[in-house]
Order: sequence, then structure tokens, then C-alpha cells
Amino acid sequence: MASVPNSGSAAPPPPPVWDAQPIGASAVAYGGFWIRVLAYVIDGILLGIAGGIIGRLFGPVVPEMTFDQVFFSPRTGLSLIVSWLYFALLESSERGATVGKMALGLRVVTGRGERLTFLNATGRYFAKFLSALILGIGFLMVAFTDRKRGLHDLIADTLVIKTR
Repeated sequence: MASVPNSGSAAPPPPPVWDAQPIGASAVAYGGFWIRVLAYVIDGILLGIAGGIIGRLFGPVVPEMTFDQVFFSPRTGLSLIVSWLYFALLESSERGATVGKMALGLRVVTGRGERLTFLNATGRYFAKFLSALILGIGFLMVAFTDRKRGLHDLIADTLVIKTR
């Protein structure tokens, strides 16, 4: 008499897995609009502190100053440089995130999931001006695009992903 395979086992076979993924592959979660806003608020507080220190070095803004005197002052130029270096250096660092993004478990990567170069992070930073210039629509795009990308992310070919 031939033996029937698995005839002595009382346990049924496991159910099929319909959403199986290759071992080691995991779905990428993108940083959405509100978590990115919160990260930016944290970064803004830190940059505000740095701006306060810069303000102390250059003296207070006098109410009688014209727009040109405020906008084209050494303080404004230095603040722009500090802000640019903060975002570009931290987002191109090994951690790939500013302090605000690190606190919320976010990271900025290229469209292929690689670490940003300083040049790429610089392009992303200055592309944010374009996102803001069109009435903030470039930032609002984050809420409506499939991979949660703003205009500045599309220009620089970057993604903001969740790390936890």
C-alpha cells in the first residue's frame, strides 16, 4: 500500500499569503504634509535662535529702516547663508535629515533612495523659494502627490521618507 503524504499530520496547511513581498523588502513610507510642517517648525525654532544671536551681533532692526535697508542688509545675507548651510549640510550628511526631521523619524533621500550630495541638497533648498513664490502651492503639493513630493522635491529629485 502506498503512503499518502502528510496523512499522519493533524494540522492543516497554512493559509496562503496574498500580499507576499520578497524577504528583506519593505514598503517605503513617505513623510506627509503635516509631519513635514512640524519638522519645519522645529527647525524654524532652532534657526530663530541662531537668528537672534545674529541679530545681537548686528544690532536691533530700527523701525525707521526702509524695506531695502532691511532686505539687503548684512544680517539678512548672513541669515540666508546660515539657513542654507543648516539645511544643505544636515540633509546631505550621513543622517540625511535636519534636527526637526530626525526628531520625527524622517530622512531626505534621492529619488533612487540614495544619500543626497551637498549640491543636491543645495538645489533642494533654493527650489523651496520657488515653492513659496507660487503662493505656497509647491509645498501644498506634498499633500496631494503619490510619493508626497513638493515642487522642490520634484525639481531636486528627492523624497522624504519615514525611518521609523
